[in-house]
Amino acid sequence: FFFFPFIWTMTMAMASATTLLQTMMLATIICCIVAATSADRVFPQRTSKEAAVIEWGHSAIISALDGAVATFGPQTSQGANFEVETAPVLASPIDGVGKKKTTDDGSSTPNDLELPKLLNADAVEGNMVIMTDAAGLSGVAMAKIAKESGAAALMVVNTDQNAGDYIYSLEPETDEEAAYAEDNIDIPVIMVSLQAGNVITTAMADDDTPAEVVNSGRALPDRVRLYAGGDRPFFEDAVSKSPVVYLIHNMLTEEECDDLIGMARGKYDRVDDASGVNNYLENTMASDKPGVATARNVDRVTLWKGGLAGKLIKDIDERISQVTGFPQEHFSDFQINKFTEGSSHEPHYDINPANGIMATITIFLNDVPQVDGGEFIFPNPEDGDEPVVVLPTRGLAIVHHNTDEKYNFDKATVHREATLSGGVKYVAKKFVYLNPQQNHARIVLPLLAMPFGGKLPRAFVTLQNVLIERYGMESGEIYFQKIVTMIPVLVLIGIASAVSNFITNKLKKDEEGKKGDESDGKSKKSKAKSKKSD
Repeated sequence: FFFFPFIWTMTMAMASATTLLQTMMLATIICCIVAATSADRVFPQRTSKEAAVIEWGHSAIISALDGAVATFGPQTSQGANFEVETAPVLASPIDGVGKKKTTDDGSSTPNDLELPKLLNADAVEGNMVIMTDAAGLSGVAMAKIAKESGAAALMVVNTDQNAGDYIYSLEPETDEEAAYAEDNIDIPVIMVSLQAGNVITTAMADDDTPAEVVNSGRALPDRVRLYAGGDRPFFEDAVSKSPVVYLIHNMLTEEECDDLIGMARGKYDRVDDASGVNNYLENTMASDKPGVATARNVDRVTLWKGGLAGKLIKDIDERISQVTGFPQEHFSDFQINKFTEGSSHEPHYDINPANGIMATITIFLNDVPQVDGGEFIFPNPEDGDEPVVVLPTRGLAIVHHNTDEKYNFDKATVHREATLSGGVKYVAKKFVYLNPQQNHARIVLPLLAMPFGGKLPRAFVTLQNVLIERYGMESGEIYFQKIVTMIPVLVLIGIASAVSNFITNKLKKDEEGKKGDESDGKSKKSKAKSKKSD
């Protein structure tokens, strides 16, 4: 309904220049456009200004959770007024209500803002209280209960079993709540996911810890620190299952994005997936429809760095591993894609028969105005009918799992990149393989690509394809690994042989020179004796 005032205004403005019938048709068209747009789930929805971190532990072992800051109360921009370091305490009752929410006849109390303070207010005093939203209380109502119980901060756990890691910024639900929050709520209020709530409530527990210890809050950390997320990576859940899709904000800095773009400059090749030829090495598979391109006007290069990568790539890989939990040994090298006006990538899967891809990490390297398109789209997630649309945002990563929890291929992972109607879009991809990368991929191929700025000569792709075609996928890949691994050995042998020949020839020449000098000396002595006898 938010859009209808806008539609009516547009309609009336045009009524003077068109007939009533034309105007009604125009309004219908606009309504259809709005309906189509609002049907999609568009991301990102979170921003850095509402990102918070809850941290505990010491320098050797630090644990942290991601939280979303409410729109009321202290904000992350307020610095020290937002930050809190204190003990966490479970609320009693945990949802702030317990049996007080309903009357004897089962009806609800008239006003959530009239609920009393917590039963364990003495323990809550000066600490961060943890409550759940299970009772359906508003964020402001829970904040009021926490504030009146003496809490220094409030952590609300999203108890929606189907929400996965989804969290959002709590907001006042009425004008009365907005006015109350403005005048009274001066403690930080954050929301965490159900999974995050389980993590912090079992932080000090082990396999033998009784359930009553956890439920009473005795397995919580001794102290926690709450502070603004700032430029640190933080999560945003998009699809909880089939496929698993989540976003990581601030995965790369602006400088790192620019550096990756610079490393790929001048090395691109146009993707030709209509040729029917697979590039197993660099995860560019042929189109499912022979002769019909899936990647249209897309330029691509894989930067082979592997174990020889410099500080930039090593820092990025380490951060990705820490944030996602994927081992670095399972990472591919960065594949950089360049989209220009008219470029698109039609629906496809991230599949590689030669090396199973468990997950794909897609990172936007530049911002693209929404009017220029280029969105990353999951058209058929199984958690609902609405497609998931991600707008290209610099430094934002999309992580989607190509397999389910049993490592079976998930057909719901089909995705596409919409047509770019203007400007340019740079996208970096890193594939997470089911198996660790072998030494030939982590060391040898990057070494062979080094003279070419990290771009591998096409001859190696052709060699692998020939071997796979002749000996089959498994045997062909084994032969390719052996041949590639032998190349540096052969090169070293060739270098050693050349050096040996050079030294041998040098010594031989030196020896011949010495013999020549000795021969000249004897000749001179003989001539001297001959003159003396004369």
